[in-house]
Amino acid sequence: MIRDEIGQRLAAGQRLAAAHGRDDRSDNATSRLLGDTSPDHLPPVPGTVLVPAAVLVPLVLRDDGMTVLLTQRTAHLINHGGQISFPGGRLEDSDADATAGALRETEEEIGLSRDHVDIVGRLDDYVTVTGFRVVPMVGLVQPPFTLTPDPFEVAEAFEVPLAFVLDPANHQRHFRVMPNGHKRYYYAMPFHDRYIWGATAAILVNLSDVLKGWSCCAS
Repeated sequence: MIRDEIGQRLAAGQRLAAAHGRDDRSDNATSRLLGDTSPDHLPPVPGTVLVPAAVLVPLVLRDDGMTVLLTQRTAHLINHGGQISFPGGRLEDSDADATAGALRETEEEIGLSRDHVDIVGRLDDYVTVTGFRVVPMVGLVQPPFTLTPDPFEVAEAFEVPLAFVLDPANHQRHFRVMPNGHKRYYYAMPFHDRYIWGATAAILVNLSDVLKGWSCCAS
């Protein structure tokens, strides 16, 4: 079953991370991995108290192939305005755990009921330069469903074929020149007129690593 296969691969990824003591997925680590040799670090500086957050990585079970459901954030938002992201956000005191937070935020942002989502595991935590420690929860989404995006937070919701995400040829290395002159590197996955980059692209690369070689979804 698809559910069992993905769940097993996600669990194996978490065991591997624990065995190696890995806690290094972040904007900083990605920049260094992709070529940043500057001694200066991107924010947040070491010792910063990070804001706990969770996102849902929704894998939609379409008849013609699985897709990843993403959102285009509205431009006016303070954090990551206008960017492409997963549904999710900071955890609240009322959230029992990351799963609860990711499902709550998904319902609030795009109106996708948790009744349509089957959580099968999680990817590695990811630390953003804006000071969030994000837990990506992976869920299978069973159509049909209706989305009602919150117009304050979400400009649009759309889907990208999972086969596109899993193809390493689509994992591009881009950079921006920072005010101090050094280059900040990040993953990008341009898809038609969509520019998927930063933490979202890095989490998708993590997903690709976990599902590497899976014949069900390989392109």
